[in-house]
Parts: sequence; C-alpha cells; structure tokens
Amino acid sequence: METRTGSERWLLPLVLWLLPVVVVALGFKRWLPPLASEHGAGIDRMLYYLMFTVGGLFVVGHLVLGYFIWRFSRTKRVTHRLTSPKVERRWSLSLIILMTLVAEGGVFIISLPVWGKLYADPPPADAVSIEITAEQFAWNIRYPGLDGKFGRTDPQLLSLNNPVGLDENDPAARDDLLLLNVIYLPVNRPVHIRLRSKDVLHSFFLPHHRVKQDAVPGMTISIWFVPTKIGTYELACAELCGFGHFQMKGILRVVSPEEFEQWIQEEPSYF
Repeated sequence: METRTGSERWLLPLVLWLLPVVVVALGFKRWLPPLASEHGAGIDRMLYYLMFTVGGLFVVGHLVLGYFIWRFSRTKRVTHRLTSPKVERRWSLSLIILMTLVAEGGVFIISLPVWGKLYADPPPADAVSIEITAEQFAWNIRYPGLDGKFGRTDPQLLSLNNPVGLDENDPAARDDLLLLNVIYLPVNRPVHIRLRSKDVLHSFFLPHHRVKQDAVPGMTISIWFVPTKIGTYELACAELCGFGHFQMKGILRVVSPEEFEQWIQEEPSYF
C-alpha cells in the first residue's frame, strides 16, 4: 500500500475536524421562538442541555476519528492488532455509564419537574377552563361562559352547525361560547385545556409557549400552563392529519385581564 502524503493525508481529517465546528456554530444561533410561558424556561433548559452534551460528544467523536485517519494514513501496510478483553470491557462500560448519565440522568433531572407541573399537578383554582376539540382541519374552542360550567355534549348531536355536539336542552350549555381557530387568554393567569379530537390524531402546538400535546380520538387530555406575554401567537397542528393538514392553523390572543373579562361579557353565546 502506498503512503499518503501532502494534501491527500490532510484533506479527510480536516473535513472531519471542521464539520463539527460548523455544526456547533450553527447550533449557537437562536432558533427557538421567543418564550411566552412560565414553564417554558424548563423546556428550553432541557433542549440546551441536550444540544451541549450531545454536541460535545459529536465534536469529540469527530476529533478522534480525524486523528485516527491522520495518524494511521501513513502506514505502508495493514496491521492487525487486538486489544485485551479487560480494556474492551473498561471502554464499553465507561461509554455506557456516560451515555446513561447524559440521556437519562440529565434529562430526568431537568424535565421531570416540568412534566409534573404540566400533567401531574392539578390546575390552580383560578385557571381559565377551555375545551378544544380538533377536527380535520380546524380547532373548535369552547368556553364555559359566565356560569363557569361546560354544557353537556352528545356525539349524536354533531353536525356542521353544531361542531362539538352541544345539547341546547342543558341549562349549562346555554351560555357556552364557541369559537373557531381563535383562543383568548388573560396574561399571567393559568389556563386549563381539555383537549379532544373528533376524527384522527392531531397535535396541539403553541411553539412560543412550549406546549405540544397530541389530541387522541376517544380521550380527553388535560394540560395547563401560564402565558406570560401579551401578544398574538400561532396555533398549529404538529401531526400529519390528512390532505388539509397544512391549513389547520389557529391564533392565540393573550390579552390583559381587563380586556379578557370585557371580551367574556360581550361575546355572544352559542345558542
């Protein structure tokens, strides 16, 4: 075998060494949308933790691989060397422990408190309650109205004019508010969402609020969070749900508490 010299010997190691530098440089670019929820800081911490730890392993791996190529490309013939079983076990166990600490230890420590707050802890008593029913290809938003009680729904009552199957004979349903693709929330107040689906699997996604939850047919899934910034935000479906998935969009309007109360008073009920 001929010995590689000059640029031939340096080209591939140089590519392997420069590639992670470029990738890490791109990773430092701010790619997350501005944070607008209370719990979102914990999710961001987990994402940044994974980016730095996995990115560090990526850099180290490329540096070692580039060194091996540079170092052993000078050999004139192929050699066959085996390490001892003891060294193999030591390296294998070390890497297993390292990856376990990165993938399980760090992620659990950072993410479990956030998960517990969103799903395990009950929503505060003053939370705004909303029921969101997803369908191809829209979001049906229901508020309980001034009485604070959701009216009864019945699948037999579903129609184009009654997209959630509200029972108009139920007194609690008389003041329910029903909107299409628009959510109103007060800033700095918890919101409790009851998420449903009428047909297929959808995914309720508020990127600025770090909220992403599948809507599963036959299930009512509860989630709560606290919006912290006034503004208008995107609501998207993050699950491929059919031909019109691309147009399943909505708007979240976070307003002041006074504006929200005024809106609740003035918005006409469904019936």
